[in-house]
Amino acid sequence: MEKTDLKKILSIGGEHGLYRYVAQSRNGMIAESLITRQRKSFGPSARVSSLSDISIFTTSSEVTLRKVLEDMAAKLSGGAALSSKAAEKDIKAFFSQVIPEYDADRFYFSHMKKVLDWYNCLQQYATLEFAEEEEDKVEEEAR
Repeated sequence: MEKTDLKKILSIGGEHGLYRYVAQSRNGMIAESLITRQRKSFGPSARVSSLSDISIFTTSSEVTLRKVLEDMAAKLSGGAALSSKAAEKDIKAFFSQVIPEYDADRFYFSHMKKVLDWYNCLQQYATLEFAEEEEDKVEEEAR
């Protein structure tokens, strides 16, 4: 299985699960659900976030979502994480092990649940091995 490029993995407001960017369209973009593999068109007003652009606040700085996902995979030996429906105390305890210095004032419980859902979605429908940014730059230079 090829490595996951977090720049092409999208979280879209109002949509369940994660999407993979497919192409630009006349009125926005086309993305494919990782779960159902169905393609859908999204207009320019869609709230789209690339997972590569997301960071988690810590008490000293920010940690990229990629680093958090890699740390979660290492802690869980690549297995599934807690469900986002697990008890709040269990989820917070898990994140305090993965990101001991997370900023409780800016990394909310709702964010933790999203990260768990994203991790489990990637673990089940893609791969937790991520494409290196250098590999991406080399590909762009070759074009």
